[in-house]
Amino acid sequence: MLILLPPSEGKTPAVRGSAVDWPSLSFPELNSCRAKVLDALGTVSAHDDALALLGVGASLKDDVERNTRLHGEPAAPAHQIYSGVLYDALGYKTLTPVQRRKADESVLVISALWGAIRFGDSVPAYRLSMGTALPDVGRLASFWKPHLSSALAPLAEGHLLVDCRSSTYSAAWAPPPAQTVAVNVFTEVNGVRKVVSHFAKHTRGELARHLLARRGKAPATPSDLARAAREVWQAELMDGSARKPHALNIILPG
Repeated sequence: MLILLPPSEGKTPAVRGSAVDWPSLSFPELNSCRAKVLDALGTVSAHDDALALLGVGASLKDDVERNTRLHGEPAAPAHQIYSGVLYDALGYKTLTPVQRRKADESVLVISALWGAIRFGDSVPAYRLSMGTALPDVGRLASFWKPHLSSALAPLAEGHLLVDCRSSTYSAAWAPPPAQTVAVNVFTEVNGVRKVVSHFAKHTRGELARHLLARRGKAPATPSDLARAAREVWQAELMDGSARKPHALNIILPG
């Protein structure tokens, strides 16, 4: 089983430590692409209109300024850098040592800057969305798609992929539909369902934690995943097709 997560928009900068050690990152074949994106991000972030170019508000000025010095910024494991609703719900710090090892092996974060990293990879905090277009790079989802397809295809082979990404990050890599389950979250009131953004993030984080913490074998098929989800939530499995992944719909009370 592999759990695909988006990065958090907000990140917690490392207070101290060494800069990113490029050779130690997972999927080192992506390093030339990472360097290209990082250099383009640094250039854009130094512009007078950097906030507008990156699509962020004035409150994130310090985050954008940090983008200009990422080569030297302190790095920390991704599970410490990424914060926010989904990661709070996953609660890496409160997992047991065995569960943390499982998370380190099973979780992949699809990143606008790094392409794909594992929880144990040390990176600096940065500000960049997959929906951004950078000079000489273009739209990041389009840039990363062929590179991630090549780098991650061997890893995905034979695994169930639990896709907890948003649509923006799903566009950067489409794993084989037959072995992929996209996780959707709805509220339901009087038989009417609504998509919920905040609760979707939280519930996806809770699902990831449940899959990492539960006893027994990890789900190996979409049906296994649905049964595991029903241990906690009302959930239904929608079959995929040759081009469309399966869907796990988690329904929350309104």
